[in-house]
Amino acid sequence: MGIWLELGIFGLVFVFAFWQMHDVRKAQEQTRQQRAKEKAAKQTAEVAQDQAATAEQATDETVTKS
Repeated sequence: MGIWLELGIFGLVFVFAFWQMHDVRKAQEQTRQQRAKEKAAKQTAEVAQDQAATAEQATDETVTKS
């Protein structure tokens, strides 16, 4: 009978470990998605900043030509 108790405990530990690994993978995926969103937002901000700088240079060139 002792072996069944040990096997039951082992089974519970195994299920718990599987559940924890599932949660870890889910959290990792959420982290990856969050970082991808932040990276996209940063790139969008950089592009907007570059466009603003280009527009400002074009305006300055137009003013100096006049």
